[in-house]
Amino acid sequence: MCGRFAFYSPTEAAAALFGVEGSVDVEPRYNIAPTQYVAAVRDGADEQRELVMLRWGLVPFWAKDPSIGNRMINARAETVAEKPSYRNAYKHRRCLVLADGFYEWRRQGDVKTPHYISLASGDPFALAGLWENWTDKESGESLQTTTLITTEANDFMALLHHRMPVILDAATATDWLAGSNDLLDDVAAITPALQAWPVDRRVNNARNEGDDLVRPAGDVLR
Repeated sequence: MCGRFAFYSPTEAAAALFGVEGSVDVEPRYNIAPTQYVAAVRDGADEQRELVMLRWGLVPFWAKDPSIGNRMINARAETVAEKPSYRNAYKHRRCLVLADGFYEWRRQGDVKTPHYISLASGDPFALAGLWENWTDKESGESLQTTTLITTEANDFMALLHHRMPVILDAATATDWLAGSNDLLDDVAAITPALQAWPVDRRVNNARNEGDDLVRPAGDVLR
């Protein structure tokens, strides 16, 4: 799964990598957790890409209670096209969630050590996502939410966990937004080279923030 990530690159430059012009600045975040708002790119009016803030945890348009989103932070690539909660968004509402890295906890015996994973290049990237618009029938207020697509870990990520998010570069991001159904067939083939290192356990608490959370606390894995 992917339950925590970071996005701290200058927003305009990162968004421009994925076809957005003139985006607004987003506060750097080093410990983004479910139910918080994340920066995402999607196709807007006139097929122009736009940067929006979406709450992490997808609420299907048909849901009676938005709290369902609290446990819908990830959608499995293997079943996303068929699951009632995701299939409509998979067909019509895809997005790119901007990130510089994400966290995973490596279990060794009874100990779980947090690791920070980023591109080997150090560049920002996109996480394949879906978005939804939910409307409260009583108040008329709308809530836009997102979920991240996860898949079986590639050889590198298998050192840390058996699942990983679907990571996109500029080219594969375009295919994802265009509705490609082939991208998820062989995610390992499209995943850029990664690196990882252990970090301080302060990241375990979602209330903690700051660039010290991504600072290496041990050897870098490549």
